[in-house]
Amino acid sequence: MQISVARDVFQLAQVFTISRGSRTEAQVLTVHVDDAGTRGWGECVPYARYDETLDSVAAQITGFSGGWEDLPDALPAGAARNALDCAFWDVAAKKAGKRVWDLLDLPRPQPEITAYTLSLDTPAAMEAQARANAHRPLLKIKLGTPDDMPRLEAVRRGAPAVPIIIDANEGWTAEVYADLAPHLIGLGVRMVEQPLPAGADEMLAEIARPLPVCADESCHDRASLPGLRGKYDMVNIKLDKTGGLTEALALKAQAQAEGYGIMVGCMVGSSLAMAPATILAQGVAFTDLDGPLLLAEDRDEPLTFDTDGVHPPAAALWG
Repeated sequence: MQISVARDVFQLAQVFTISRGSRTEAQVLTVHVDDAGTRGWGECVPYARYDETLDSVAAQITGFSGGWEDLPDALPAGAARNALDCAFWDVAAKKAGKRVWDLLDLPRPQPEITAYTLSLDTPAAMEAQARANAHRPLLKIKLGTPDDMPRLEAVRRGAPAVPIIIDANEGWTAEVYADLAPHLIGLGVRMVEQPLPAGADEMLAEIARPLPVCADESCHDRASLPGLRGKYDMVNIKLDKTGGLTEALALKAQAQAEGYGIMVGCMVGSSLAMAPATILAQGVAFTDLDGPLLLAEDRDEPLTFDTDGVHPPAAALWG
C-alpha cells in the first residue's frame, strides 16, 4: 500500500470572511491511497483554529504506515485522519464494486437541502449578498462581533422570507448573546451555532436558550459529548473534526441517542471533501455542505446542486 499527499488550491468566487479573518482561496490536501492496484482518494482542510497547518497535517499523513484499522489509534481526530479514512472508504468501494452506502448497508442517499453561507461584512454588503441569494431555501449568516444586529436586520431586508441560521464562530460573550437572543427569534432565526468560545461556554447552561444552540468548535468526536450536556441542543458534525466518515457516523448515532439534534457542516473545500458528508447528512436537521458553491473552481466531477439540494457523488468523484 502506498500513500501520497498533494496540496491543491481552489480560488473562491469572492472573499470569504468570518470573525477570525478572511480568505480568497481554499488550500486543501488531497490524499491518494494505492492498494494492490486500486486507488482511492480523500480531501481534508487543515484548520488553524485547531492548531493544524498544511505542513503539520501533511506530515501526519506521510508518517502514517498502518492500515485502515490502525487509523483511530495512530492519528487523533482531525484533518489528517479524515483524508485517510475517506480514501480508505473509496478504495473499499472500488474493490467491492459497490458504493460506500452499500458497504454501510444504508439506502442510497437522497438530495439534502443545504444552507448557503453569507460572509461577514458591512450591513450594506450583507444585505446585497442576501438579496442576491434570496432564492435559496436556507441562509447561514456569519456573525460574531458586538455589532451584529444591524447586519442581521440588513440580511432580513435583503431576503425577507428565507429561513436563517447563524454562526457566531465563538465571537460573542454571554452578555452579547443574552441581549441578542430575543431579537433573533423575531427575525426568523432558526438556530445559533457556537455563540461562545469553546472552553468558555459554561454560561450556556445558566442562561435561557430560546433558540436551539449548536456546538461546533466545542464538538469534535464522541469524546466531546459529555462536555456538552446542559449547554447545547445540537451538534455540528464535520469530517475534518471527527477524523473521517467512520467516526462521524458513530458520533451521529451516539449524539442522536443522547437527544441532540444534528447539523452536518464543512470547511471550505471542494466537492471531494463534501462527497462523504452527503451520506452523513441524510435526515439531519440542518445540512451545510455549500463549500463547492463558494468556489470559483472545483474537481473535474463535482457534486450536483439544484433545487432539491446537494446530491450524492457520482462514482467518478468518490465512493
